[in-house]
Amino acid sequence: MSTPAPVEMLALGEVMLRLDPGEGRIATARSFTVWEGGGEYNAARALATTFGRRAGVVTALVDDPVGHLVEHLVRAGGVDASRVVWSDPAAGGRTGLNFVERGFGVRGALGVSDRAGSAASRLATGDVDWDAALAGVEHLHTGGVFAGLSTTTTALAEEALRAARRRGVSTSYDVNHRPSLWRHRGGPAAAREVDLHLAGLADVVLGALQLAPAEQTRAELDTPEAVGEVLADLGAGWPRLTGGADPPLLVSSWRRVVSAGVNDWGAAAWSAPTGVVVGPRLDGVGVLDRIGSGDALSAGVLDGLLAARAAGARLDAAGLAGALALGVAAGALTMTTPGDTCAATLAEVRALAAGGTAHVQR
Repeated sequence: MSTPAPVEMLALGEVMLRLDPGEGRIATARSFTVWEGGGEYNAARALATTFGRRAGVVTALVDDPVGHLVEHLVRAGGVDASRVVWSDPAAGGRTGLNFVERGFGVRGALGVSDRAGSAASRLATGDVDWDAALAGVEHLHTGGVFAGLSTTTTALAEEALRAARRRGVSTSYDVNHRPSLWRHRGGPAAAREVDLHLAGLADVVLGALQLAPAEQTRAELDTPEAVGEVLADLGAGWPRLTGGADPPLLVSSWRRVVSAGVNDWGAAAWSAPTGVVVGPRLDGVGVLDRIGSGDALSAGVLDGLLAARAAGARLDAAGLAGALALGVAAGALTMTTPGDTCAATLAEVRALAAGGTAHVQR
């Protein structure tokens, strides 16, 4: 890791190469477009490129041409890469690959990750000097994808969250459950145990609906308001679930899949001071590529959190409503372009959040 550059937000996660067959299928493709992506990183990139925040990433890459391709894509996305831990190719690590096809009509999107033994999955406690990495940082973001890579990344995510807390850096944890990561680590029950433990160390929990009891979420929820009700129940039971931790701000998206190309989209949040806050509901959003839309929602919420923090205030109900509105709009616009990351400008996000339409801008 080189001398860390100053950033407001730091993401801890794996950055993979996404291989995109365009309108075709993975199994029959003869060429792929390359993007970079990763749940925690995507939120940092949206904060940097769309919301104009200084963001960076802590990850591990192999010191070979493939690893440097990822580095160049990260830098091109406006995200600081000075905290990357470089791995010697002789150590046997590799760069994770993520094959994703977008789906069409009745055929849903499909993701096939090839990441076993990646350099990021080999990160462990002690590999990052958190005093140096967090110097000047306002917010640390990590999540269940990184924690799910291996037992050592689970431990490193906890180390990072505790280090941030000691330094007064606010934190967020995106549950982002990936069943494939837990197939050989105890399945959903083991994932939930880890997620609840780490979420109990965070100030903001994104994708929190995934921590609610299965009987509340087994069926698709009809409205964002229904999501808010489940989050309120989750918050009321939070100390019991996490062994006494005070409930954080809980946030979740709401999505109803009409088809692979059309989704209804929204979000809701709950905290003890604000109660339930519901974001705007966008029906019939056209979807070119849905990957990364939830991460763009996270970026909108974190932008609101950073703004409140800069003002020396807590994120109140009005501020949270505004952050959700921008996050929902950023997520919807992310679905209109290929790749994992948000390609919308802040002006486009604000216009959609204010009720804008898809009429031609000239």
